Amino acid sequence: MFLRGLDAGKRSRLQNCSPRRFSFILAILLAARVFAGEHPLTDSFSVPERDRSAAQALAEKLAALSPRVRKEEASRLADCAYATAVHLKRQYGVLWPPLFNNFLVNSRIKKRGLCFQWSEDMLVRFDGLKLTTLEFHWGEANPGTWHENNCVVITAKNQPFRSGIIIDCWRNSGRLYWNTVAADYEPWVENKAYARFIRAKAAVHRHHHTQLSMETEVARTSSD
Repeated sequence: MFLRGLDAGKRSRLQNCSPRRFSFILAILLAARVFAGEHPLTDSFSVPERDRSAAQALAEKLAALSPRVRKEEASRLADCAYATAVHLKRQYGVLWPPLFNNFLVNSRIKKRGLCFQWSEDMLVRFDGLKLTTLEFHWGEANPGTWHENNCVVITAKNQPFRSGIIIDCWRNSGRLYWNTVAADYEPWVENKAYARFIRAKAAVHRHHHTQLSMETEVARTSSD
């Protein structure tokens, strides 16, 4: 779509070059527009009224993880956590109690809503914030058993897993639950390998989405 903003001479030269060269130039132009801020990622999160005080409490707890944690990052992350929980609950069509919802997913009546799916989607969303003073870990409790649970653990940058705060949307059927790792009743441990797997899978998805967007842009421009 942005090619329509170029002058006629530049558009003509781009459209008349080889498809391979055109795609390469288009990718450069897309990247330039993104980094220039023409299509910035939104940092505005709609937190429900009933969750605002809880989001503020979470922000304060996150900021207290280390003197180096930026308060604005803690606030953005807390708002993101609550807004994303509401969004995913609606997207999944979650029903209470959690184990019944698990049954529906495992029976293929519903597509998503298992504990690891909640945590995967939250981890990818958090990573997208590109925070510099907080980082995210994959937590699991009782792995390999029927009552395994998963969560995202937030720590201050370069701080140990056990010092962090868990984000668990599954246990309350989409109502966000958080607590310190040390105080929670679940025996949480870190799984760095699974976190790497989720991030790699998300990177492939983003690459595919970017490629598809570029191909769509080429097709639209060529049809003008």
